[in-house]
Amino acid sequence: MKIYLLIMNVLGLVLMLADKQFAIRKTRRIPEATLFAVAALGGSLGVWAGIWLFRHKTRKAKFTIGIPVILAAQAAIWWLAMAK
Repeated sequence: MKIYLLIMNVLGLVLMLADKQFAIRKTRRIPEATLFAVAALGGSLGVWAGIWLFRHKTRKAKFTIGIPVILAAQAAIWWLAMAK
């Protein structure tokens, strides 16, 4: 499980960096649905880090609010699972 989460978070971070570079170059972009899917599948910390490290998607409320909400929900689920 730890390896999976590490991979998903690194993937989220890399996708945010790649999308930022694509935006600068005005070339193809990574769909927002893909970024949210990676976040929902466990990469929310990586996507959130990418938002702030690369200053990407900071003007979009669905990212600046949505990704932390996903991260908080995942942390709560993890906490509840570990409390048993």
